[in-house]
Amino acid sequence: MLNLKGVGVALVTPFTEQKEINFEEFERVVNYVIEGGVDYVVVLGTTGESATLDKQEKQDLIKACVQATNKRVPVVAGFGGNNTRSIINDINSYELDGVDAILSVSPYYNKPTQEGIVEHYKAIDANTNLPIILYNVPGRTASNIRATTTLTLAHECKNIIAIKEASNDWQQIFWLAREKPKDFLLLSGNDDLIVPQISIGYDGVISVIANALPKQFSTMVHQALEGDFASARKTVYAIDELITYLFEQGNPAGVKATMKHLSVCEEYVRLPLMPINEDLRQKIGQKLKQLELL
Repeated sequence: MLNLKGVGVALVTPFTEQKEINFEEFERVVNYVIEGGVDYVVVLGTTGESATLDKQEKQDLIKACVQATNKRVPVVAGFGGNNTRSIINDINSYELDGVDAILSVSPYYNKPTQEGIVEHYKAIDANTNLPIILYNVPGRTASNIRATTTLTLAHECKNIIAIKEASNDWQQIFWLAREKPKDFLLLSGNDDLIVPQISIGYDGVISVIANALPKQFSTMVHQALEGDFASARKTVYAIDELITYLFEQGNPAGVKATMKHLSVCEEYVRLPLMPINEDLRQKIGQKLKQLELL
């Protein structure tokens, strides 16, 4: 079975000053996070600004990611949206050789019922043989996947193997941990909550900050998974403020600015996103110096 425990990183998509994809920097990012100890990579996620990429760019990024990873870690590709038929068509029309699983965000804007969410994912499940990770992020979709809905899909769909849970609802977070099938993976969508979530049974995280601090963040998560919460807590306390900065003026503008400080890639983003302001950029730089990373 595909092992997606530990740290997945939702890869940024570096751009040139002209806002074209910078494939050279993208390869650098992939190598940087793998060498830093992440367990797998996710391309075409929210952090990768997939909403601003056209179909050819998405296909090109998938191929670039598969090539750059060179089978060192699993590759997960994002295929989500609010048109079920369109998602299925994309999954079946893209070249996915080397892709190990699909991450699919719950339909946004439409505000489907829970029954609609179940049927949406069942339709995707019936039209691919790739493992599927559900993605619940109500803050972006305006539609929550309830725990009962997740559990229904976990039991009834052969390809649905995990959920990236980013609801911030601790009652729901606990319910999933308590009731999930044995082999169903619970992956956090919140960098700042992963250590306490591991303490109740979560298996890992799909991270934003791991783009910038792969070694520190991966070490922290692996320590928690091994039961060494005393060591993991030290990193939680050290980087919590930086995580807040990353999201203060939007993702991925914050993490890209951090990566610029660290000379990993440039910080250009595509409209409607904007770069962070100078004040926040300086606060991030000061925090990196405190962490002795600059």
